[in-house]
Amino acid sequence: MDTRSRLELANDNAAAFWLAQARSHGWEFVRTPHFTAVRCDGDAEAHRVVVTRPYGEPESMVEELVAVLRDWRTARLCLEDPYARLDLRGHGCEASLGQAVMAREPDGAGVGAAVAGTGGAGAAGAGATGVGTAGAGAGAAGVDGATGGLQVLQGGTAVLETSRRWRDQPAARLTVGEALDADDLAEVERTVIDGFPMPARLPHVRGSMLPPGLLQTDGYRAWLARLDGRPAGACISYDDGTAVGIYSVATLPEHRSRGVGRAVVAAALAAHPDRVATLVATLLGEPLYRRLGFAEYGVSRWWRYPATPSSMTV
Repeated sequence: MDTRSRLELANDNAAAFWLAQARSHGWEFVRTPHFTAVRCDGDAEAHRVVVTRPYGEPESMVEELVAVLRDWRTARLCLEDPYARLDLRGHGCEASLGQAVMAREPDGAGVGAAVAGTGGAGAAGAGATGVGTAGAGAGAAGVDGATGGLQVLQGGTAVLETSRRWRDQPAARLTVGEALDADDLAEVERTVIDGFPMPARLPHVRGSMLPPGLLQTDGYRAWLARLDGRPAGACISYDDGTAVGIYSVATLPEHRSRGVGRAVVAAALAAHPDRVATLVATLLGEPLYRRLGFAEYGVSRWWRYPATPSSMTV
């Protein structure tokens, strides 16, 4: 019987997500009882550390972490501390605002039911049609043509027709599908880079962030939303066998506030109805995730190195 808390499930999924990328890229990594660290190589990469379990004295934990980072000659770092007890300021790091670690139970209520409270029609939307171009068993989310409510479709790409006019423009056709080949994954990669945005990754080099080998990694899936056939948003999901984590949810600036983020996350959730879903939410994204049925189980402090202004002592 799995006795891990929802917070620990989220931590372990994040660690496994980065380990999957380490193996695909050929990066070095370290796993300990309390954290997983990945030595992400490349000019645009920051070494990643995910704290996975409660630790004793924070000072001892910091010493252990710093020893690894010094050995790796860390120039850039992103460290997630879901227990918010570490203090890395003395090593040239700075902390961002706390971010909610959230989880959603397997589909009992379902994605549609979770979103019905937002004013949509829930699971019974007209005007959403499945198109059999996604992988077998892939799930997707649809939008009711009259109300904009989410519904769950199985076995195909979702076609989301909305009758609403956005900013006085004609109604757009929103589709969400899974990336099945290298070209699809490259579109997801570019959408995530431009949607955040990630200036350090520009100009975009195809495959530098999401190499095609990730598509052969068990549990790793990428999702792309299109408006009238053009990329509009994306996210990544990672199923570790117990939980599915949602990562890199991004919407291109010109398509925000049009339901793109909600649709792409709902598609990833619908593809894994039997899994606990986990994610770390920004302040802007948290209300959306709550409407999709996520609840908060902790607050993670993210540390970045170098601080601003830079004062490298790691």
